[in-house]
Amino acid sequence: MRNALLTMAPVLLSATLTAQGVFSNKTQVVLEKVIQDYPNHFYNIKGELISQALQTSRYKSTLQLPGAASSTVTLTSAGNDGSGWVCTVLETHSFEEAKDRFSTIYGQLSNSIITTAGQKTFILSGQYETPAEDKKATSIVFSLLPGVGDMKKLKVELALREEGSGWKILLCVEDKDPVEAQGALTSN
Repeated sequence: MRNALLTMAPVLLSATLTAQGVFSNKTQVVLEKVIQDYPNHFYNIKGELISQALQTSRYKSTLQLPGAASSTVTLTSAGNDGSGWVCTVLETHSFEEAKDRFSTIYGQLSNSIITTAGQKTFILSGQYETPAEDKKATSIVFSLLPGVGDMKKLKVELALREEGSGWKILLCVEDKDPVEAQGALTSN
């Protein structure tokens, strides 16, 4: 009986923690939904058309991080050659405010567990870089581990950029650069 109880304890603990949402936060939940729709070229989260030019269409996104200024879905060549979701998390004139929010978002995303279609589970992993005011941009590229299937082509990036007289934080989910994606495909 004791062995059976010890064997079942991790399963019960895992089910309890998952049901309580201990490992999730609103930022991670939104990002997980965006990543889940990546194989569909963000079809399920695109809202009304914002602009269209040659082979690129921009749409409002139906998913946005809490408190974010805006989020968009961009499709290139009807979504077959590229797609991306970009959320403008913060626009501010204060570097310290931007730096603190950047760090907070990184903490909410780093080592998050992302579940996709078919219940495949990935861990979001990225190396933190401390922003410096004299640097015009700081960027953290997260990887989904293990990187398999369509997820090899996925890039999740958290960026802090100086724009004009202020600072902007962006969270992007998009196709990797074609050269980078090709390298990932040939290296495995």
